[in-house]
Amino acid sequence: MFGSSSRGKKKFGMPRLHHPQPGKASGIELDQLQQMPSGPQRVVLTCIDYGPSQVQAVDVLDVDDFLSCHRPEWATVRWINVDGLTDMRIIHALAKKYDLHPLAIEDLVHPGTRPKIESYPGMQDMPSRLFILARMIFLVEKQLHCEQVCFFLGQHTLLTFQETHGDVWDAVRTRILRDGSRLRTNDVSFLLYALIDAVVDQCFPVMEHYSERLEDIETEVLDRPTPAVIRRIHQVKHELLLLRREFWPMREMVHALQRVDHANFSTTASLFLRDVYDHSVQVIDLMETYREVAIGLTETYMNAMSHRMNEVMKVLTIIATIFMPLSFLAGVFGMNFEHMPEVKASWAYPWCYPIGFWTLCLGIVTGMFIWFRRKAWL
Repeated sequence: MFGSSSRGKKKFGMPRLHHPQPGKASGIELDQLQQMPSGPQRVVLTCIDYGPSQVQAVDVLDVDDFLSCHRPEWATVRWINVDGLTDMRIIHALAKKYDLHPLAIEDLVHPGTRPKIESYPGMQDMPSRLFILARMIFLVEKQLHCEQVCFFLGQHTLLTFQETHGDVWDAVRTRILRDGSRLRTNDVSFLLYALIDAVVDQCFPVMEHYSERLEDIETEVLDRPTPAVIRRIHQVKHELLLLRREFWPMREMVHALQRVDHANFSTTASLFLRDVYDHSVQVIDLMETYREVAIGLTETYMNAMSHRMNEVMKVLTIIATIFMPLSFLAGVFGMNFEHMPEVKASWAYPWCYPIGFWTLCLGIVTGMFIWFRRKAWL
């Protein structure tokens, strides 16, 4: 009824930026929205109506028929969730029904805008709305993903728009179904708080994932540093940098929402948002800590490779040093001069070559080895 909890498949990468055309009018009007092309991806629309004593959840198949009906009298809150931004007909119908502001519609259909909060006061032909743009960060098969999610807060209705199908709000839906839960006894702004709280708290499993990756990389750096390890370190540093860029405005958005003065936002929701702000600060601290750890791992890798090179050079130097006097002796006794007393003597060959030469060589090698050991060079 609520749809699958599977995540979207948009891989986390460089942030996409929407660049408006110079001189173009700001915002998207309803007639412009209606002319925009739709994509082939399937869009899922769900609605949950609930009150202190009752809850009703439906999958909306016919948008026009659904919007023609009003919220039940017993329901104090209506939550409409849209998974997907490819069907402009659905977005146009909801924007027309709930009088969404053209500036908010522009941010909605062009993902990549910085997380923010915008207050649209009520006018003669348009009710007051509170527009919140956030980032939903999660893991899909150990891959980091990020998507934009938009909230339109009304007096009794909350609209949420996601880029792809699937979210992190299953726990919130379970709380709505439970009798006597705090969500059932509060207004629609408390539901907004609960959804933003789930988005922020989802970052803690992401941080735990990076903690485990950094621990594995640290073990490899100390045990077997290879070029593949340094590539993994740089990949983690790059992802943490992008993650910080995506989440840092979230903390500012939560802080601004906590202090917003809007008719549709209750003091109870504002009070509970203090906990969300504390969690966002903790996430930022973890991001900074893991970035420093990744930078430290880079230095550790460089030191490990330098130490390994020094060990190799030490062994080669010792071998060259040991064979240097042996090469000198071999060169001396290998000279072919006619007037060499050692060569013409009858005892020269058996004493100097088979016995004396090798004894001298072994003595030199043994003496140098003992000397190296005493100097702690071996």
